[in-house]
Amino acid sequence: MNRDIKQKIGFFLLSLSIAVTIAFLALIIFFVSVRGVKVISWEFLTQPPRDAMTAGGIAPAIIGTLYLTLGAILFALPLGIACAIYLCEYSPKGYVVNIIRISINNLAGVPSVVFGLFGLAVFVKFFKFGVSILSGSLSLGILVLPLIISATQEALLAIPQSLREASLALGATKWQTIKKIVLPAAVPGILTGTILSIGRVAGETAPILFTAAAFYLRGYPRSIFSEVMALPYHIYALMTEGAHPERQTAIAYGCCFILLILVLLVSGIAIFIRQRQRSYYHG
Repeated sequence: MNRDIKQKIGFFLLSLSIAVTIAFLALIIFFVSVRGVKVISWEFLTQPPRDAMTAGGIAPAIIGTLYLTLGAILFALPLGIACAIYLCEYSPKGYVVNIIRISINNLAGVPSVVFGLFGLAVFVKFFKFGVSILSGSLSLGILVLPLIISATQEALLAIPQSLREASLALGATKWQTIKKIVLPAAVPGILTGTILSIGRVAGETAPILFTAAAFYLRGYPRSIFSEVMALPYHIYALMTEGAHPERQTAIAYGCCFILLILVLLVSGIAIFIRQRQRSYYHG
């Protein structure tokens, strides 16, 4: 078998893998959309649930999901970037740093329910934040922290060392070089990790089950110490509780559709910012 045939087979297998992945993604979106769009209305988007969650809307769950997602990213993103900068730019190279990096990568594979139990023990009980937006946001932030750190490290390591050396040669300090040269160039990679984090945070159920989510609320949260409804937990409740499975299943598909739209919308905004930053830096 000559080299050209091997190359064509390789490209065909790669193209087939991409096509299968896209097909499954499109199938999921189509399946959720067809079933979810039937219940979408202005009342569904703006009103709280009523009649044992078999009527009304999901507005408190939408607001709660946005609060939890925003809180988690605001906590995890600065901390993750700071950790990655230290590990890539300041930490001494050696055995200990390698262990830290391996530990961060392993932490990304820990089941989300473990983070939920950690949040319950530390934030809800020890710090006495109670079941609240704050406890849920911190738990979700710790959940995605390894992902943000890893993505930021990869983005920083991809910046050519020559850019750092040129900046230092012109008299800039190490921090000025990182702030003005390295970080702007790494922003697209950092935003990629942020986009993945947003998707995971918005769809997690186990961590907020113990730390933030309420089964049913008619009103909206008044502070960061309030309980909150959230779309993932609301979907779980609709599919596992109640005596009207047909009506609740339809509402659950509507919740799935809205959750999908919210994740795609927020991710789309982050992708737009990433592309603008990339085009600005690379011309």
